[in-house]
This record gives sequence, structure tokens and C-alpha cells, in this order.
Amino acid sequence: MKQKNKWINFIIVIAALFILNIAGRYVFHRFDFTADKRFTLSDKTKKLLVNNQKPVIITVFLDGELPPAFKRLQAAVSDILSDYKAYAKVEVKIVFVDPIAGLNQADQDTVINNLYEKGIEATNLSVKTEAGLTQKLVFPMAMIESDGKQLPVKLFQNLDTRGSYEDNINRSIENLEYLFTSSLKKVITGTNPRIGFSESNGELSDLQLADAIHTLSDSYLVGRIDLNSIDKEGLDKLKMLVIAKPKKAFTETEKYKINYFVMNGGRVLWSIDQVNAELDSLGGRSGQMAINKNLNLDDMLFMYGARINYNIIADPANSAEIPVSTGVVGGQNQMQLVPWIYYPVLLPDTALSVVKKLDGIKSEFPSTVDTIGARGVKKSYILSTSAYNKVYNVPKLFSLQMVGEQLDPRSFQSKPQNVGLLLEGNFPSVFAGRPLPANIAKPYTMESTGKAAKMIVIGDGDIFKNQVSAQNGAPFPLGFDRYSQRTFGNKALLLNIVDYFTDDDNLITLRNKEVKIRLLDKAKIKLEKTKWQFINVVAPLLLLIFFAIFQHYYRKYKYAK
Repeated sequence: MKQKNKWINFIIVIAALFILNIAGRYVFHRFDFTADKRFTLSDKTKKLLVNNQKPVIITVFLDGELPPAFKRLQAAVSDILSDYKAYAKVEVKIVFVDPIAGLNQADQDTVINNLYEKGIEATNLSVKTEAGLTQKLVFPMAMIESDGKQLPVKLFQNLDTRGSYEDNINRSIENLEYLFTSSLKKVITGTNPRIGFSESNGELSDLQLADAIHTLSDSYLVGRIDLNSIDKEGLDKLKMLVIAKPKKAFTETEKYKINYFVMNGGRVLWSIDQVNAELDSLGGRSGQMAINKNLNLDDMLFMYGARINYNIIADPANSAEIPVSTGVVGGQNQMQLVPWIYYPVLLPDTALSVVKKLDGIKSEFPSTVDTIGARGVKKSYILSTSAYNKVYNVPKLFSLQMVGEQLDPRSFQSKPQNVGLLLEGNFPSVFAGRPLPANIAKPYTMESTGKAAKMIVIGDGDIFKNQVSAQNGAPFPLGFDRYSQRTFGNKALLLNIVDYFTDDDNLITLRNKEVKIRLLDKAKIKLEKTKWQFINVVAPLLLLIFFAIFQHYYRKYKYAK
């Protein structure tokens, strides 16, 4: 009877395992026991992977001998891509490679140039070790391929030369799901939204926008548009319009076309200088008188719910630096970097996903931005100064001699001044009930309230302008300051805004994931290094000896008895 029960139990166990195995083919679930749910994909990502019918190849170039911080990024990339592969209904091939491993210098240069043409950029790191600083060339990039289309993905985000690699790596890990999901969607769908930078009113030149256009061209169709010549059909093809630092007043015809674009659900990024103030004009003895600009945009922005004021903000607590001549020594002009209080470093509102986890944004002579009552429009401030600032109304005389002025701290005690504003909703038409402007033969639309649209208004026209090398005229990366060698968050801001404006699925909310960083205390490691080395070497030996002695006496006791 006992033998029969054993066989019955054995058959039941085998049957249960067989049923579980069959059920596992149809029911899939992964368990995440981490406190911050770092291995849990969002429903949007899962839906994209389940619905995709095209095989995907993801090549990660972050491999080989890496600094410890980048090893952690590599492990995080491997973990999240394993989840992508698990949820996908089609093949997702993941490859990790070190593109320059085992190559001589000449071959390395060739590979680096070939990868750069495809959008894969190398990063030269100065890594701190106990022996000092060492240089290491790494490729914190990935390439997503599907159905003959490729898209590079930058894995290392928010590089700030003054910040720690650990903090930047942690922010990069938090953004991995957003980066891979948004990039995968662009590759799978094959849709490249059109983005137009206006150029008919003295806006920033192609050279000043070179890095912005080059960066966006990897994922979007980007070009310059003339508001005088573009027609209704051309506006209908646009997804986003960028108006960056215009110098000439807009005509009513140009404003009518912008208004139609907004009524049709378009997205507009306004980067506007209301005051005429430039650092290049301050070199003379007399300096420059900052005065108001007449761009003829106040009524339009007012109707949409925003106002850019005619003033300039100074922020001595958080500002960028400029080079100033301190004299001539040995026939050479001596330059020194000094804070320029009229170049505030703007602080993003971390509560909003469009600017979440961004570094400081460099600005130049910014103006404050206010909200105006507009029914059906939601308003959110996204950029502001520190609480230690002062607002100057214009006209005002500026000169480089102001860098040596003694500042009274009491005069700068204030509240944060808002410089960036996000507007979302159904905007009213600026031209409702008004006659058609010249050169508009028939109305583009008769609606007095438009479709759901978005716009961002920034009271500084230089936010998205890259610096240019004085030696060869080549553009620097957007956000990089060639004087202080510091990288600000301007490029990340532009990419965030474009993603927020062009993605109807609002994937940018995936940036809300937070991964708690748990780093070892380096100072404590250095102090207690010898102790823990001794424990790790001696403790196992002591345990082994103790176990041997115990086993000997236990056997002697057992068998003697």
C-alpha cells in the first residue's frame, strides 16, 4: 500500500509540473522585488513590444574594460533589454560590442569616424583612481535597427563636467526605459515628424542653430521655413514650429499663419528676446543701452495666455562666467573668467516631466514671463532663476565695467523669477472677427477656438544657440560653454521639449522613474580597506578549521557512543 501511494504521489508531481510547463507558455509574468521597481516596465512599453511585428536588433557599444560607474550603466542596460526581449512577441536580438577592442591607433580612428557618421559618438573620460586621473575612451551609445531603419541612442545623459559621474550615471539609468521605448517607437513606426525653424525675421542663423538642427535630424525631419512664402499645405505638414530670437517685427500675414498653425493643433516653441542686449556690444567704453524690441508679438502671446516683459534679470547667486581682460603681460592679453550676473543659470521645475532631471540651463540677458488669463489653457512654469535676483527695467546702460561693481546683497533678496512657461489646451484665435491680412486670399480656418495644442514661451532668445569656435568657425555642442568648459542642460531641454511636443503617447512621463543610488562610502573604504581585506581572507579559513574540528569530534562522539 505504501509503495502504491509513493507512485501515486510521484505521478501527481509529474502531472503538476507538466501542467505548469504548459501554462507557462501562455501565461507570462515577471516578479520585481526591488523597492524602487527598477525592473518593472511601464504599460506603454509593454504595449509597444506586444504589438510590434518587426524583428529588432539592438547593438550596445558599451562593452570591454570600463570604469566602475559605466559598468553599472552597462549592467542596467543589459537588465532592461532582457525585459524588452522577454515581453516582445517577435525576436529582439541584443548584442554588446567593444568597437575598438584589439585595434591599432589607425584602425581605431577609422572605426571612430565611421561610427560618428552613423551617429555613434565616443566619450573621452577622465576617471579618478587612487593613482590619479586616467583617460578612457568609451561609447555609451546603442543602435536600434528594424525593417532597414537605424536610430542611434545616447545612453549617457546629462553630462556635466562639474558633476560626479555617479550622479550622471544614475540619471542615465533612470532614463533608459524612456530612451529605448521612444527610440524603438520611432524605428518601428517609421514616422519622422517635421520640425521647422523660422528664418524670415532675422532669427538665429544656420551656424548658430547647427548643433540643434544636427541633433534633431537623427530622429526628425528638420529644416528652415520662411513664414512669408509657406502656404497652408506646408503648415499642415509641420508638427512643430520653433521661433528662436527674431530681430524684425512680424507682419500680420506671418502672424496669421502662426495662428492657423496653432488652431490646427500645432506645437510652437517661442524663444524670444524682448530687449536688445548683446555681450559683444559691451566692449566699447560707452557700453550698450539696452532698449525694447518691437516684434509685434505681444497681442498674439497675450491672447494665448503669456506675456514676456521688457526687463532683464540679474542673478549673482547662480550665473555663468565670461572672459574679461585683466591687463597685458609680456605683450599678451590676460583673460580671467568672472561671473556675469546677467547670464543666470535657470533652474528647471522638477515636478514637470518636460524638464525633469535636467541640469541648469544657461541664459543670456533673460526677461521674466507672466501668465495672462486665457480660458481653456493650462499654464505651468518650467524655468526660473534662484531666489537671489534683481529685475532691471529698460532702458538701461550695460558695460563690461559692471563686472567689478560691489553688489549689495540686500538689493537681491527676492523670489524666483519665471523665465519659461508651458501652455496647453485649446487656444483662442487671434484673428477671430478680424479681416484677412494682405496676401491671404481666403481663410485658412473659420474656427474661433483651435484643436488641442501646446506651446512653450521662453523669455530668452539665446537658449538654443550654440557657440562657435573663433579658430575655425566650427559650432560647439549646444549647451557647451567654451570659456568655462562646462556643459549646461540646454540641449537636453530642447530634446525634451521636442519629444513632449511630437509624441502623442506622452512617453516622456517614463522619465518619472527614480532609481535610488546606493554607492559605497569611498572615504570609509579607504580607511577600512586593510581590515576588510584581512576579514575576507582569514574568516573563511577560520570557518573551515572550525567546521573540520567540529566534524572530527562529532564523528568521534557519534561512533564512540
